[in-house]
Amino acid sequence: MTPVALALGGNAGLVEAAFDLALGQLGAVLGRLRVASLYRSRAVSPIAQPDYLNTAAIARTTLSPEDLLGFAKALELAAGRRRGRRLGPRPLDIDLLLYDGLRSDDPALTLPHPRLAERRFVLAPLAEIAPDLPVPPAGITIAELLRRLPTEPPVERLAWSHSPAGTAPH
Repeated sequence: MTPVALALGGNAGLVEAAFDLALGQLGAVLGRLRVASLYRSRAVSPIAQPDYLNTAAIARTTLSPEDLLGFAKALELAAGRRRGRRLGPRPLDIDLLLYDGLRSDDPALTLPHPRLAERRFVLAPLAEIAPDLPVPPAGITIAELLRRLPTEPPVERLAWSHSPAGTAPH
């Protein structure tokens, strides 16, 4: 079983419901998930749009990275995501952040996620559930990457009553 880290984000429609459904389906395929709290952040986009909601999940899988990414993209489509303008609003975005220590520069699947170390809205929820998780190639932990970022733009931790089957509290 390979450890993986995923990020979920969205800012259009019923985002919390999309997260609950996606996490339930991820749990059904991957097994028990460790899921972070819900966070709110400003959209990182030149397009005016609502704030994003974000969370992260840690799991273990026997799926290949490509199959896991394909499954995540299918969940996005099922939640109503439509390919359109880059960086536009969306009900669900799932990124594969880490797949054990695998490194890949393939444009279809870059690992670790190419902007992981730059995104407070991804690192904050991930640090909540896996602060000591090392990020290849240097092995810097999630908590250290988060400490290195400026505090702006801020992320806000929110109360969240999510509890899809197959998930565990952090």
